[in-house]
Amino acid sequence: MVQARANADAGPGCRFGVTATKKIGGAVIRNRAKRRLRAAARALLPVLGRPGVDYVFIARAATPTCAWERLLDDVKSALVSLAPAATRVAGGRSPETG
Repeated sequence: MVQARANADAGPGCRFGVTATKKIGGAVIRNRAKRRLRAAARALLPVLGRPGVDYVFIARAATPTCAWERLLDDVKSALVSLAPAATRVAGGRSPETG
């Protein structure tokens, strides 16, 4: 799962964070899930990320064990579907209109 929010103070790049709850498993499993999500974010955000947007990647139960290609496809489709909403800022305005 990926969440995005436009941040006027973020600067020219995009930032991201990763989280995994205890529902995912023990510390080793959670850390594996977070490492995989960080690697996917580093691979895809330079291409699909929007400048001035903060992203949060949330691990799910399948994150630590699914195939790498499937994880990349899932993250890519989430980023593509978030692209229109990620450009909005608080108040429903787009960054271009101020």
